[in-house]
Amino acid sequence: MAAFLGAWHFDLFVAVNVVLAAVLYLMAIRRVNAGAGTRTAAVMHGRWPAWTTACFLTGLALIGAMYLGPMAAWSHTFFWVHMTQHLVITMAAAPLLVLGAPITLALRACNRRNRRSMIRVLRSRAVRVATDPILTWLLFAGTLLAVHFTPFYDWALANHGAMAIIEQPAFLLVSLLYYLPLIGSNVLPRRPSHAQRLVSLGLMMIPEAVIGAVIYFSPVVLYDGYDTVRPFGLDALADQQLSGAMMWALVMVVDSFWMMWVAADWFASEERRSRQQDAEWAAESIR
Repeated sequence: MAAFLGAWHFDLFVAVNVVLAAVLYLMAIRRVNAGAGTRTAAVMHGRWPAWTTACFLTGLALIGAMYLGPMAAWSHTFFWVHMTQHLVITMAAAPLLVLGAPITLALRACNRRNRRSMIRVLRSRAVRVATDPILTWLLFAGTLLAVHFTPFYDWALANHGAMAIIEQPAFLLVSLLYYLPLIGSNVLPRRPSHAQRLVSLGLMMIPEAVIGAVIYFSPVVLYDGYDTVRPFGLDALADQQLSGAMMWALVMVVDSFWMMWVAADWFASEERRSRQQDAEWAAESIR
């Protein structure tokens, strides 16, 4: 048991990408803040917000914590650990990265010519399709269902390369695409209304609850990769039930949190619009 608890997994691909993303992000912030006193920076809202930086770096830290170290080593033995990885990446790390507004930061950090090129890309049909909230909902929900209800899960458990190169990046990518039009301040060609965002987040509870319920109520172990002798703790079926309960219950809490986040942003935007209208009416009355 001591050997198991002391197990540690290091993935060079994950480590390099996490560090590289952090370095590039901080370099972009330094460039933005260095020009915070210029006229262009003033138009683009001055210094980069510290809380936005904290969101992005926390998201990267969560990716590192899930895919490097003991969690990554234990995930091949305990289903609940693997489920924790999925939930943290899709429900916390991905939305925090989106709240870090990397697209907006890139626009502010690059020169005028590159900024124009980025804007052309952001206005392209490909980006409009890739960030369409209906498509991103289908991609996210479809990936969750396909991974858990097809032979892929067992195959990935038996093939570390498949998990590292296909499963993990896929979960992160579809999560980023899903949250991108719903939260944060990234520059996008279009965004759904706040009402549509709330509906999307509410509807996402359905496939998540279905997956969790099926896993929890199954009378047999669903994945052969976890039907093995454990060094300690829950047996395979109890481990599966715990994982299903986590998927069923915790995502409801986390989704509710993001729904409250969107609702708060909606309220704040309505207040800003109201103050702007009051200012315009006051200016008209003075003329």
